[in-house]
Amino acid sequence: MLRVNRQTDYAVRVVLALAKRAPGTRLPSSEIGREMLIPPALLQRIVAELASGGFIETQAGRDGGISIARPPSQINLLEVVELFEGTLNLSDCVLHEGDCPFELRCPVNCQWIRLKNLLRNEMASVTFEQLVEDGKLLESHPLQTASTHPKPDPVTKKQKIADSIRA
Repeated sequence: MLRVNRQTDYAVRVVLALAKRAPGTRLPSSEIGREMLIPPALLQRIVAELASGGFIETQAGRDGGISIARPPSQINLLEVVELFEGTLNLSDCVLHEGDCPFELRCPVNCQWIRLKNLLRNEMASVTFEQLVEDGKLLESHPLQTASTHPKPDPVTKKQKIADSIRA
């Protein structure tokens, strides 16, 4: 199954939480951890990795904390995901040119490459500025309460709202 690991998901949450703030805002990492439900044991490792990747800046001390290193419009989802996951690939047969004896004549190999490029291009087109704006729109659409309506599938409900935002 193709999916990002939990650490990558938490890293995206850290960048998103910082992207929501005014430029130059510095927050204690513990505050981001509480807001984004990130276990403290993983948070410090994630913060260090994001800092080494140039996505956030850290400052130690009493007035220290973390802040976003670049404008949210200049950070995309693919960059953060690949910092933690490595280059996205859908199949081992497309990892290195020449590894697959059928690659030049294989219709599956061609599709893996096409789909990999499609996924990477889509993720690269999603900036954290866009994610912040999408989040504001999602928050402005009140969800129905369980007491008055049957509980919808949350993924489906969110997807419908996200699709209506992009339409």
